[in-house]
Amino acid sequence: MTPTPVHWKLVIDATDPHAQADFWAAALGYEVEDNSALVERLLGLGALPAEATVGFHGRPAFRDLIAVRHPDDPYDKERGIGLGRRLLFQRVPEPKTVKNRLHLDLHPGEGRRADEVARLEGLGAEALRHVKEPAGEWVVMADPEGNEFCVQ
Repeated sequence: MTPTPVHWKLVIDATDPHAQADFWAAALGYEVEDNSALVERLLGLGALPAEATVGFHGRPAFRDLIAVRHPDDPYDKERGIGLGRRLLFQRVPEPKTVKNRLHLDLHPGEGRRADEVARLEGLGAEALRHVKEPAGEWVVMADPEGNEFCVQ
């Protein structure tokens, strides 16, 4: 019997999850999830304290969690939660201190690396180094909180 595929999301620790969500949504062409209906429902039921929420882009949001999702993937319209490719940013108290053990590789397409690096720098990323090896060429970058990622 073949096991059912496992649904997953990538969770990224952040000191400012909402800023990270804005950065990565712009970097990937994803959409920031709108969980405002769920937040309002939980507030109304008394299941979520007001201090666990923030205003984000003019609507209520969870204070410590926010996700971005691929715009073509399905999502739960009542909760605003993506059911496909997504990144979830969760607030942690400490800043990043060591190299990531997991990172994203972005593939903008043949001949588009330099333009993509410049675009990402305009969003707040930093180019850390250019790598050229027999296996390929890429740019190692850091997002606004210092998480490394590569642009092929």
